[in-house]
Amino acid sequence: MGGVLNSHPNALRFQRGVSLIELVVFIVVVGIAVAGVSQIMVRVMGHSADALLRKQALAIAESLLEEAELMPFSFCDPDDASAASAVDATVGANSCTATVEALGPETIFGVTETRYGGAASNAQFDNVSDYHGFTMNAASGGILDVTGSAIAALNRYSAAINISEQGMAATAGAPAIAATDALRITVTVTAPDNSQVVLDGYRTRYSPRSLP
Repeated sequence: MGGVLNSHPNALRFQRGVSLIELVVFIVVVGIAVAGVSQIMVRVMGHSADALLRKQALAIAESLLEEAELMPFSFCDPDDASAASAVDATVGANSCTATVEALGPETIFGVTETRYGGAASNAQFDNVSDYHGFTMNAASGGILDVTGSAIAALNRYSAAINISEQGMAATAGAPAIAATDALRITVTVTAPDNSQVVLDGYRTRYSPRSLP
């Protein structure tokens, strides 16, 4: 019996369990690690929500910018009798009969143009410059489609369009463009968290007698 015990002098030490101090230290370390992971998860989830809002705001801005850019940029309001033949943005012979296209919606025959139109044939935006000053916000139902119907999922977003004349200097191989022949379109969309997406686009008067 004695020989067996003497052959393993460290047997009792090898079988020693975890001390209370080691257990407490382990619990503290694990607790700190879990807290750190939790903070990271909360931050990632928050950023994911922010990314979704920004993605939706960007989609709205891109849609409105494209909508405005695809409109005619004519000398006269497209409802003017001489819109298809005018050679400049004035009223007179070979020019507009009555209404030169200007920044902002026009009032034609007592009807002011809107994005959504109405019963009158001349009531809808029909030129890129008509979008100047256009807005959509929560008070008006949020983001609306071109028929004026609210898009429920976007009722907390707002959008605004500003258009300004933007001349361009001459460059190598390209002539200068007069201020009245180029427009800068700025679309600003505000998300529910008040973050904003701002997009700019340009429209030149390359087809002044092309009508809707």
